[in-house]
Amino acid sequence: MELTENYKKIPKRVVMSDLTEMSIQTWQRQWEQTTKGAITKEYFPVVNERLKMNIKYTPNLTTIITGHGNIRSYLHRFKLINSPTCACGNSEQTIDHILYNCEIINRERDSLISRVEKTNKWPVDKRQLIRKHYQFFIKLVNKLSFDKICWLH
Repeated sequence: MELTENYKKIPKRVVMSDLTEMSIQTWQRQWEQTTKGAITKEYFPVVNERLKMNIKYTPNLTTIITGHGNIRSYLHRFKLINSPTCACGNSEQTIDHILYNCEIINRERDSLISRVEKTNKWPVDKRQLIRKHYQFFIKLVNKLSFDKICWLH
């Protein structure tokens, strides 16, 4: 009975805030322990940071931050295509290859690089791309034509 009386003295917003914080801490521990979402973790290693971001998801952004979708390495993993090699012919088509090396999107990437290099040395990690260079990163991502970079041969 005494515990109930004590809770009546605590404002509801304090209780809600504490519950939210505990939930986020639990989520963070689970996020760190899971073996799933490796690419997404590179962008969002800290759950609370992600929750504070206002992100407008598009199909292209979802593909880039998950590695799932019209990416040759992903399609090859499920035996939907015979080869994971990028349409540029230089390497396996992974998210890293697309973001940092694929010759097909050099022009689009150059715009991002020039903006990033005003404050950082290129290449920057994915966390920096989404947090510090979000506007220019999203511009690149939304310009990508996965049909072009995945199927050009």
